[in-house]
Amino acid sequence: MTLLRRTVHTLAITALAATAGLAAAPAWAQKGETVKIAWIDGMSGPFANIGNNMIRTFQFLSAREANNAAGVKFEIVPFDSKGSPQESLVVLKAALDQGIRYIAQGNSSAIAGALLDAINKHNERNPGKEVVFFNYAAVDPDLTNSKCSFWHFRFDADTSMKMEAMTTFMKDDKSVKKVYLINQNYAHGQQVAKFAKEGLARKRPDVQIVGEDLHPIGQVKDFAPYVAKAKAAGADTVITGNWGNDMSLLIKAAKDAGFSANFYTYYAGAAGTPTVIGNAMEGKVKVVYGSYANLPGDHQKVLADFRKKYNEDYSLSTTYHLFKLLPAAMAKAKSTDPVKVAFAMEGLTVSSFSGDVTMRKSDHQLQQTLYQATWRKKDAKNSFDVEGTGMTWVAERTFEPYVSSTPTTCDMKRPAGGG
Repeated sequence: MTLLRRTVHTLAITALAATAGLAAAPAWAQKGETVKIAWIDGMSGPFANIGNNMIRTFQFLSAREANNAAGVKFEIVPFDSKGSPQESLVVLKAALDQGIRYIAQGNSSAIAGALLDAINKHNERNPGKEVVFFNYAAVDPDLTNSKCSFWHFRFDADTSMKMEAMTTFMKDDKSVKKVYLINQNYAHGQQVAKFAKEGLARKRPDVQIVGEDLHPIGQVKDFAPYVAKAKAAGADTVITGNWGNDMSLLIKAAKDAGFSANFYTYYAGAAGTPTVIGNAMEGKVKVVYGSYANLPGDHQKVLADFRKKYNEDYSLSTTYHLFKLLPAAMAKAKSTDPVKVAFAMEGLTVSSFSGDVTMRKSDHQLQQTLYQATWRKKDAKNSFDVEGTGMTWVAERTFEPYVSSTPTTCDMKRPAGGG
């Protein structure tokens, strides 16, 4: 081979190797790469106020976490599910058609179940184009048990975890003697009722369940009949997993009827409901959640900055966990490829506003601290004025992750090539 031919041959091999290297390189771009997340939730319909608060929360936190360990930026692409599983599947297809490979949703476990089923099928049929589902508020335990999936990660505590904390608190609340259950008639509401009865039977067998109602989700305009039944049954306590307008209208009906029972809730702190409670029912409304208004540290700065930017209160703290874990997983994987990121997120622990949180590998359920808080007048120690009511949420009990953690029956099938 002549010198000229050897030189050309060498250059060709070098060029081929460089091209192959680029083709084989992981999806780990230069600093500043933008990762799109399709946000699918209700921006219209009966729970629009919750959905619109949530999309602003996603946009706010994604911008706030722009300087992260992975060096990537996040773009939130909103899709209106209109609160419908069918519409959610339509917009999921639109997101997939745009090549978006991260999906986020939270309002309604029924919608989460429909999305998860569609995502599982998509990933099975489209190797190399897999997408990952971030669930920030759909808390049906089945999603990380019988329906668990490698492609699904939940950042909120599930219904059973919150009820484990709630009933642990109720064990020592001797004012709880007669309980009435009022819940939305879908997976989450049904599970609230189930786990409330099981938890109280274990911890407070002396407590009577004096009534139970499951009502259509997002359709009841007046909860007076439900409150009247609870009042007539002599209930001193109501347990409800209601959220959005269904929570606000239930509280309104209780106020209008002068019903002075304790309300143990999951979502009385969500956007809009504190305004309905107002300065009434002090000490009567309680909430179990992964944060509360006066939690110290970075949470306070997030609350203040969000209010300054949007002139409304921040109420979806689980999204904070997501934007701590996701860039950490990308940095660990040295990739933005969803499959590699999903494997990297399994078992990952990061520091969040409430201490360390861990994405449990066995079922992809985040393990986190929970708080039991009560509606009180604000004071010097608890000074955050919730929705301008002059009231606030005051923590009465902190539950470390191991306290509220519940076991899983998940038998997860993982794709090849991971850890």
